[in-house]
Amino acid sequence: MQPQQYLHRVVNRMDPSRNVLLNMTSEEAETLVGSGQADAAGRIEGQFAICCQRGRLVYLARSIGRPMRYFLAKKSEGPCLYVAESMKEIFRDLQEDGLSNQFHPSYTRMVPAHYLVRLELIGCPDPNPKYDRFFTPERNIHPLNIDVIGRLYIERLMQTLDRWLDTIPKAAPIGVLFSGGIDSGAVLLALHHQLLRRGESPSRLKAFTLRVDGDGRDATQAGSFLDQLGLGMLWEPIDVSSAQIDWRSTVRAIEDYKPLDVQSAAMGFALCAAIRSRYPDWTYLIDGDGGDENMKDYPIEENPELTIRSVVNNLMLYQEGWGVHAIKHSLVYSGGQSRGHVRSWVPEVEHGFRGFSPFAMPTMIEVAEGIPFADLAQGNVQKLYQIKGQVIGSGIEQVLGIRMPIFEKRRFQHGAVGGRTTRPLFPSDEMEYRKEFLDSWKK
Repeated sequence: MQPQQYLHRVVNRMDPSRNVLLNMTSEEAETLVGSGQADAAGRIEGQFAICCQRGRLVYLARSIGRPMRYFLAKKSEGPCLYVAESMKEIFRDLQEDGLSNQFHPSYTRMVPAHYLVRLELIGCPDPNPKYDRFFTPERNIHPLNIDVIGRLYIERLMQTLDRWLDTIPKAAPIGVLFSGGIDSGAVLLALHHQLLRRGESPSRLKAFTLRVDGDGRDATQAGSFLDQLGLGMLWEPIDVSSAQIDWRSTVRAIEDYKPLDVQSAAMGFALCAAIRSRYPDWTYLIDGDGGDENMKDYPIEENPELTIRSVVNNLMLYQEGWGVHAIKHSLVYSGGQSRGHVRSWVPEVEHGFRGFSPFAMPTMIEVAEGIPFADLAQGNVQKLYQIKGQVIGSGIEQVLGIRMPIFEKRRFQHGAVGGRTTRPLFPSDEMEYRKEFLDSWKK
């Protein structure tokens, strides 16, 4: 009797054109992922999510900047793996194949950033993914010198932006999602400087700042930032009404319920929708997302699970969470910014933009992880919070010759509004977000 021949079907919805590859072609990147070698996948520079099938083996790899999910369905003739950016796309494919009764959002899996995931398509039992890390930056290798660190960080940012500019048309307008904060400010100034260095027109740049109901602390800050540097001609405030901030539709769009990510994404949706309405043909947006994670600049006191020791002593804690082998790791979402970057990616993609987040690039994270945060902070939380402004301010001044204004950190959802809190716009109870997420799938 002949053994049954299983099919190994993969439905891959990952569009290669959405990757931002800085040092190779799509075909070359896919070959490296398909080799099954983590060190090969680690040679890819960019913002990417790639799926490759080699017989019954499937390899998946992504950076923080682009999400990728998978779902394994069972058929009598063999397993079928569905791969896409979102749960919705997977569900639609299952509906078309008559398999939607197998679906639940909690059965989907997010590929964790910075890992090569190997799946073997076998019929039974379900395959366990194998995780091989392809990016392991060396920690604490820089000297205890803010000026040295700042120069390294901003020089790497300049290199990253230079390579990104090589991938887009020379005359294409570029929109910077700009709050006047440290990260978006550094991106804007470095990009402006790089365009001048390349002999390209900086008039391509616009600094878009969201302003809700004609008010907003970010708008005041952004205007001051640019006026101080004589760059006010780049600024374009984007006005929306509070009625356009819809947290419920945002939960459904990003397929997550973490309050801070939902709130940030809701502001992102309003901003991107308004830019699209004003500029129907605009393509390229760039942002400072990932800068807080790199510089460990989140309020530790707001998270009872964290201490300054856990923040400074765990590899890429804010980028990846507690790690794929930790009990707290979410298979459905992964962790850290690997989970949360949908707050930036989804609003931009759903409004037809090609977004880029340079600080979320492995090459930028590599420099940041080399900073000796523990020695610089010396156990003092306030000293830790000051490091980002010191490092980036010093780096911008050394590399660009500009003394950049440094303002106090503020979250996107707080800065886009005026003196009022976000309470009228967003629920305070996390369970309301969870309920909306679950109810969206009941519908």
